[in-house]
Amino acid sequence: MAHAVEVTRRDRSSAALRREATRCDDGRVACRILAIAHVLDGMSRTDAARCCGMDRQTLRDWVHRYNAEGIAGLADAPRGGRPPALTREQMAELRGVVLAGPDPARHGVVRWRCVDLCDQIAERFEVDLHERTVGKLLHRMGLSRVKPRPHNPKRDLDAQETFKKNFASLVAEALPLHAAGKPIEIWFQDEARVGQQGTLSYIWAERGSRPAVVRDDRHDSAWLFGAICPERAVGAAVVMPWVSSEVMSVHLAEISKVVGPTSHCVLICDGAGWHQSGERLTVPHNVTLLRLPPYAPELNPIENVWEYLRGNYLGHTVWDTYEQIVEACCTAWNAFVNNTERLTSVTTRQWAKVTS
Repeated sequence: MAHAVEVTRRDRSSAALRREATRCDDGRVACRILAIAHVLDGMSRTDAARCCGMDRQTLRDWVHRYNAEGIAGLADAPRGGRPPALTREQMAELRGVVLAGPDPARHGVVRWRCVDLCDQIAERFEVDLHERTVGKLLHRMGLSRVKPRPHNPKRDLDAQETFKKNFASLVAEALPLHAAGKPIEIWFQDEARVGQQGTLSYIWAERGSRPAVVRDDRHDSAWLFGAICPERAVGAAVVMPWVSSEVMSVHLAEISKVVGPTSHCVLICDGAGWHQSGERLTVPHNVTLLRLPPYAPELNPIENVWEYLRGNYLGHTVWDTYEQIVEACCTAWNAFVNNTERLTSVTTRQWAKVTS
C-alpha cells in the first residue's frame, strides 16, 4: 500500500490555492489545486481525493508534482501522437491558395475541389493526403463551401470606396436650394422582376440528396419597384407590368407621399435609363436623385431586400396569372416593411449618413 505523501511546499496557503483554482481556465487543473488545498486544511487524503473526483493514488501523484514544480506541475503534460500533416506555415500557405482560387489556364479547373487540392499539397509540400483529410483541414482553417456573389467585370472598387467616403458631400452637392435647412432622408431604390420562372432558394433536406422543387416554365412576370428609408424604417413600392420612365415617375410619386412632411428625400438609385432625369421622368419637389457608381449593386441594400423576399416569399411558387404575381409581390413587400426591425437590419449602411 502506497504511503501518503505530505504537502511540503508551503509558498501558498490553502486560501491562496482556492483563489488560484477560481482563476484557472482548465477544470481538471482546478480540481487538483482544490484537492491539495483540502489536504493543507487537514482533510484526509481519501476524502480530499473523493471531493475532487479522483482516487487516493492519483492525488498522491499530483502531490509529488506539486511539491516539485508548484501549480505549474499540476497541468497535463503534452500528449504524444501523430504529428500534424502540415505545419502551421504550410496551413497558412494552403489557405492563401484556396482563397485566391485556381488559374484555369494553369490548373485546368475553375474552382478548387478537395481532389484538386490533394494534387496541390503533393506538389507544394510533398505530402500525400486523402481528399477527406483535405476537407477536414479546410474546415479547421475556418473555410466552407459557399455560393459566391456575382459582380460585373467592369466594377470599379476605388470608385465605390470614394462614393462611400464622400457620401455626405455628394448629397450636399446634389441638394436643390429649396432643400436647404430641411431634414434629409436617405432612401434606396431599385426594381426587381418577379415571374413564373421563379427563384430556387436553399431548403433543409437529407445530406447527399437533391430534392425536387416546383418551377414553372412560363414567362409571365411583373416588375416590383421598391424604395426603403432605413432610418425611418419605412418604404414605398408599386408593381407594374413593365419598366419605363413613366412607371418610375409613378414610383417617385409614391415615395414623395411617404417622405416626412418637412423633410427632403435623397434617393439612391442606379443609372438605368428610366432613372435618368428628362422630359419623360417627373421628379417630385421633395425628392432628389443621387446615382450610384456604375456596376455597383453592392452599394444598394435593396439588392438584399430582393434576396430576402425571393428566399422567404417569392420562391418555390407557381402563379397561373399576372394578377396572382402582383398579389404575391404586394404580400411579400408588405410583410417585409411591416417588420421594421428586420427592415432596419437588412438595409442600414453606416456609410450612408448625413447631418441635416
